[in-house]
Amino acid sequence: MTKTKLAFGPGVVVRSAVFRENRWFVSADGAGARSCPGCGEASASRHSWHLRRLQDLPIQGAPVVLELRLGRWRCLNEGCARKTFVERLTTAFPFARKTQRVSDLVRLFGHAAGGRTSEKLLARLAMPVSDNAILRQLKRHSSERRDRVPLRAIAIDDWSWRKGFNYGTIIVDLERRIVADVLETRSAKKTADWVKQHPEIEVVSRDRCGLYAQGVRQGAPQARQVADRFHLLQNLRESIERHMTRISRFAGRPQLPPTTGDRHAARRGECGHARQALFDRVSSLRASGKTFVDIAAQIGVDHRTVAKWIKTGFPLHRRRLALKPTSPLYFQEFLSRRWAEGDRVGRRLFHDLRHRGYTGSFSNLERLLSTWRAGSREKKQSEQQYRKFIEIPAVDPATGWQISPGHCRFSLHEADAATHARRER
Repeated sequence: MTKTKLAFGPGVVVRSAVFRENRWFVSADGAGARSCPGCGEASASRHSWHLRRLQDLPIQGAPVVLELRLGRWRCLNEGCARKTFVERLTTAFPFARKTQRVSDLVRLFGHAAGGRTSEKLLARLAMPVSDNAILRQLKRHSSERRDRVPLRAIAIDDWSWRKGFNYGTIIVDLERRIVADVLETRSAKKTADWVKQHPEIEVVSRDRCGLYAQGVRQGAPQARQVADRFHLLQNLRESIERHMTRISRFAGRPQLPPTTGDRHAARRGECGHARQALFDRVSSLRASGKTFVDIAAQIGVDHRTVAKWIKTGFPLHRRRLALKPTSPLYFQEFLSRRWAEGDRVGRRLFHDLRHRGYTGSFSNLERLLSTWRAGSREKKQSEQQYRKFIEIPAVDPATGWQISPGHCRFSLHEADAATHARRER
């Protein structure tokens, strides 16, 4: 094969290309810079040869391995710590295993698709690279682009290596919207040590955790600490939820009376009696001189619950959960009005509730309507328990003839008496 220049970049001369093991092996000679990387002095004294293998762009769907023969030179500067060095090329970075153009493609794939997805795509494009190598390329590029511009406003927050076990710290430059640094641990000491290295910091945005507040006070007392908008809204939401959980009336959870035919009313009554009996036992044990911990261990209730009962003087009842659009009772007023108007078809009511925001199931609605239907049947049966009346013709007691074509209403008792009187005559 004829020697070709500039086929793989400046300073690379191809000697041969062989296809084996399902890939191309290209042998080439490199002629790079002969200046010592330690002192910068040029050298003309060759020490030996150095073979370097680099992954390059594929050829016709087959991977390519570039085998470069580079010269190793002696450093003639006696004051330099290096004795020998290898020629440096612009085709690849020092100690890299890929050419620069392959590294750029790997970085772009990793930035767009991530590690494992990019690994599969690059393997299909005949550039096999592991997912870890892709991530290392992204980190290396980020560290190279990181400039030494002073940090004025930063944000500090934690992130989890493994949620619930190991946490680290991430520091973001708010003005440039880039990650300034990542710490392996989450501690006030590490945060203070890092902030001390940047005395130019003026503003620190953080969450409401006291750990980072302590670290910033120790490392940068001149910096102004502020709470970011995300954590302020998060704390507001948590406070509202906590407040609504404690106060049922203002949380939109009215104490609804049990509906007619409620099959859970008896169970709730039994639970209330059981809690009252348990409270009586707690009171008797407390009167005998037992401590809260001893009472809790004996009856199986938390000692804080025992303390609340003794302090209030009565057992605290559990509050009913807040009604949600998944429950038909959330639309009880609408259902009661439609039920009173005579509309008692489940499918029709379910269709109307869906338009009003109901997100529950039809079976859940039917369970509520079945209790209402059972209550209606019981009411109807109770009304039918009154004395029954029959309609009989009106007759003359003396002759037994019908007085008029109309009918009068008599009770069964009166009808039996009239019949008995006719028989006696």
